[in-house]
Amino acid sequence: MTTTEKKGRDSWQSATPTTSPHDTALILQSVKDEPRIDSRALAQHLGNKHQNVRELLANYSDDFRQFGILRFQTGEIAGRGQPEKYALLNEDQCYLLLTYSRNTAKVRALKVRLVKAFREARQAQDLTRTEYLPTYHALHNEISALAGQTPNARFVHMNVNKLVNQAIGIEAGQRGALDLPRRSLMVAAQFLAGSAMRGAANHKEAYIRAKDALQRLGTTLLEGGRHA
Repeated sequence: MTTTEKKGRDSWQSATPTTSPHDTALILQSVKDEPRIDSRALAQHLGNKHQNVRELLANYSDDFRQFGILRFQTGEIAGRGQPEKYALLNEDQCYLLLTYSRNTAKVRALKVRLVKAFREARQAQDLTRTEYLPTYHALHNEISALAGQTPNARFVHMNVNKLVNQAIGIEAGQRGALDLPRRSLMVAAQFLAGSAMRGAANHKEAYIRAKDALQRLGTTLLEGGRHA
């Protein structure tokens, strides 16, 4: 498997945990294709100390393990550099944690948001499997057919990925944290680039074709955003 293919396969498998107290997003991480959420983020959204959440997980660990592996990680306490143990909880474990919490308005609101977040994670996994990966591999197979084993082949793959990212307005490394609408745009951009490259005489012509097509897409998206 090439490096490019591995990146395509794993491109949705990570996301940055919520850390800002003003960030209302519930961002999930994928652990072995299973959506999970950082216990620190849950504590933050509950308005609790993370230590209290960890104690609850420890006191009822057998209960939580009935719903899957209780995965613990070690990170750092923000701004202090001290090690901190936290858990990555799956959907059922999250709901169990909230069940053991007081049924306040804040807890009920968080339950609703968790349902939506995990539902979106499942939809994103479906999109990755059925649309993102097929268009990703089709695009890079097209590049491989044209660039072959030339010395610049690797850079052609990388540069086309950059063009796709630029077209939908993201930076390198952000594919894992895209919401569903932007992920759908990624699929469309990859399909558009692959279609534009088809029939090119060589990889240089193919790159120019893909660049033109993706720049037009980027311009259209930018203009659409201004009029939204």
